[in-house]
This record gives sequence, structure tokens and C-alpha cells, in this order.
Amino acid sequence: MKVQVLTTPGCSNCSILEKMLDKLGITYDLIDVTENPEYLQKYPIFTAPGLVINEKLEFTGIPKLDELEKKFFK
Repeated sequence: MKVQVLTTPGCSNCSILEKMLDKLGITYDLIDVTENPEYLQKYPIFTAPGLVINEKLEFTGIPKLDELEKKFFK
């Protein structure tokens, strides 16, 4: 499973999502969309963070913990 967190510099919501993923033991890559604008063309997020699972944008902003768990532990 490939997990990516789309972030922007100084994004406090991004660190909340990172902590949630860490707590669940999920490995992920951080992608700064200001340094990698091609990600915004592929995943047009207007709010950071964006959570991409297996090349599909699943969430923007902070998901509820139970929604996050459902995505990973079906």
C-alpha cells in the first residue's frame, strides 16, 4: 500500500494527520506540494493536507480517526 501526505510549509493540520498515521503504524511519504506542483495537477486539493492512498485522493483536511481506520483496516 502506497500512502502519501500532501503538505504545505507550516501546515498545522498536516502534522495532526501525520500523528494519526504514526499512531496507526502507517508508513507514508510526505510530499510538499509547493516544491512538487505536479501533485496539484494530479490531485487538485484546495486544503492541506491531502491523503493519497494507492494513487487515489481519499481525504482532504483532517479525516475522523474511525474513517481513517476503515481505509487501512477493513
